[in-house]
Amino acid sequence: QVQLVESGGGLVQAGGSLRLSCAASGRALSGNAMGWFRRAPGKAREFVAAVYWGTARTYYADSVKGRFTISGDNAKNTLYLQMNDLKPEDTAVYYCAATPPGGIATMTSHYDYWGQGTQVTVSS
Repeated sequence: QVQLVESGGGLVQAGGSLRLSCAASGRALSGNAMGWFRRAPGKAREFVAAVYWGTARTYYADSVKGRFTISGDNAKNTLYLQMNDLKPEDTAVYYCAATPPGGIATMTSHYDYWGQGTQVTVSS
C-alpha cells in the first residue's frame, strides 16, 4: 500500500507560480510511475504530468508543456509539480497518484493509489 498526501495548493493571480508537493509513504516507490491529475468544476479528471520514479522520464499534457515541471526527491519520497505562468484555466483540484510497480505512466487506469487532492485557484 502507498499513502499519498498533497500540499501546496492555493490562490494565485494569473502569471504566478505554485509548487505542489506529494509526500508518499507506505513502501518504496522504485518501479512505480507517479503522476499529477486535475479535475476542474464540471469537467472530467485529466492527466497533467507523470514521471517514472526509477528513470525520471517525464510526460506532460500539451496544455501544461513548457509551464509545468514534474520532479521527485528519492530521499524524501516526495513528488513535486512546479507550476509557472499559471492561467485561470488551470484552476482545479490537483491529485497525486501512483501506479504499482510496472505501471505505465501515461495510462490513467494503471494508477491505483490517489491522494485527497489540493485546490489550485488562478484568478484573472
